[in-house]
Amino acid sequence: MEKREVFVDISARHVHLTREDQDVLFGKGYELEEYKELAGGGGFASVEQIAVVGPRSTFPKVRILGPCRKQSQVELSKTDARALGVDAPVRLSGDLEGTPGIKLVGPAGELELKQGVIVAKRHVHIGKKQVEEWGLKTGDIVAVRIDTPDRSLIFGDTEVRVQDEDDLALMHIDTDEANAAGMRPMKAYIVEF
Repeated sequence: MEKREVFVDISARHVHLTREDQDVLFGKGYELEEYKELAGGGGFASVEQIAVVGPRSTFPKVRILGPCRKQSQVELSKTDARALGVDAPVRLSGDLEGTPGIKLVGPAGELELKQGVIVAKRHVHIGKKQVEEWGLKTGDIVAVRIDTPDRSLIFGDTEVRVQDEDDLALMHIDTDEANAAGMRPMKAYIVEF
């Protein structure tokens, strides 16, 4: 079987904001400063961080990812959600209907999200070249093998998301999943059952 190689990136807890929510937290018209560009998709991690306040505890410095989105959301690991006291479901980014809310505190103000807290479902972003060569499409479910020195794993139930790029093969997993595999960002392989 031909190996379908992807780069695996670890997605730590973070927040996406709408323009309106960013104005509340940082002041009207405030623009985020780019800390580093994110692989695949044109987003960036910002210098700015805010507090995420749950019923049980607070994370005082959670990084914001830009640019602004249509809906604000907080992406956590299951361990993070338990620590905050929030029952966050596993969902794809943007699938927020019926999710719990949470309090966000910035330097200029605070707000209560009515919904938007999720544990991001692991997924693979692929580009047009991979669609053609691998025969995959958005919504397909694949398994990805991650070989590490001590804790190699196969992650099943990994959803494919096709991006409007020519050549892209990037998997996102959260910190719990990365720790389970004993890994840092690395290459992995899509496998078939």
